Amino acid sequence: MWKAVVTAAVAFVLLFCRSSTLDNGLARTPPMGWLAWERFRCNVDCVDDPYNCISEELFMQMADRLAEDGWKELGYNYLNIDDCWMSMDRDEQGNLYANKTRFPNGIKKLADYVHSKGLKLGIYLDFGTHTCGGYPGSIKYLQKDAETIAGWGIDMLKMDGCYANVSDMSWGYPDMEMYMNKTGRPILFSCSWPAYAGGIKVDYSVLAKHCNAWRNYDDIQDSWDSVTHIIDWFGDNQDVLAPVAGPGHWNDPDMLIVGDYSLSYEESKAQMAMWAILAAPLFMSNDLRSISPEARSILMNKEVIRISQDSLGMQGRRVIKGEDKIEVWTRELDVTFLPSYGIAFLNRRADGEPYNYTLTLGDLKFQYMMGYAVEDVFTGHQYGHYDLYRELTVSIDPNGVVLLYAYPSK
Repeated sequence: MWKAVVTAAVAFVLLFCRSSTLDNGLARTPPMGWLAWERFRCNVDCVDDPYNCISEELFMQMADRLAEDGWKELGYNYLNIDDCWMSMDRDEQGNLYANKTRFPNGIKKLADYVHSKGLKLGIYLDFGTHTCGGYPGSIKYLQKDAETIAGWGIDMLKMDGCYANVSDMSWGYPDMEMYMNKTGRPILFSCSWPAYAGGIKVDYSVLAKHCNAWRNYDDIQDSWDSVTHIIDWFGDNQDVLAPVAGPGHWNDPDMLIVGDYSLSYEESKAQMAMWAILAAPLFMSNDLRSISPEARSILMNKEVIRISQDSLGMQGRRVIKGEDKIEVWTRELDVTFLPSYGIAFLNRRADGEPYNYTLTLGDLKFQYMMGYAVEDVFTGHQYGHYDLYRELTVSIDPNGVVLLYAYPSK
């Protein structure tokens, strides 16, 4: 009887969410893929730096790596262009077109190539008068630009908000969603509205009706400080953010920088784990042509991805923030029967040695009296069976994480 009641309640909640949110059938779990911006920025120097410039060749090479190196099979199936792909002017009919030197065959041909690899192509526009890099904006051309990218076969749009009035975004982003829907092509819509409106100073119920994902906060930079500032902001504002995340509509803390220059191995594991707990889109921004085996192993960890892609779609929360600089975050999973959980122990200490941390599952408000089996997601270590009162001790490296999976057992 208890299971039937829970299942019925969940079905009602999901029905309500579907009726009150964007229903284009996309992003039922957090989208995954690769995005150019953090790693390659607006490098348009294809004369002196042809290997790293924003060009047709760069995206074809990344498509090859996604398709041939095992990424696609794990769910990393979006290949996303960011800013600086355009010509500096529209054509005589007001249409956008790609820079003819760096994208000599145009975006449609690139989309065809990406689709031939079993992948999806994303592109970047800006709601304002110009993109952040100074290229043509879309504010006066929303319908035309929606029809243009649909005609090219684009599968995802990231719409930025540079050079725009925040007050105009309340009509601009919904209008763009309407025009894309009218094309008849399913296009996953990533909005930047809240990032420009102060993060929480926006009606998230409106966002969820028009966007599949949205950037909430500052751009991520290639540093551990940047990663932790984003984590802190999500924790401090979780009561606003967590309730609006779910199938088809996700908070986006920005790109994964695992495999770039600054993060240590432990910090890389921590970002991957926390993005999974946060039910965040998983968009890598790195160089897949030269990524290290260690970074690859983190990003390809099937058990972390399984937590990320859990069909319930509940965003995790910070449940403990101690004076010892250890944080504990939990995410509820698999609600069809008895709830399972992802548990992240995040060590904010940098004092040179692992830190032993002890608690009980009862401290985390878990309720299944028969107890839980506990295993380490990264190492596969089996901790064994824990009732609600048995003490569990984990050893967390400095600036590191321990990510556990706890599921009901007898």
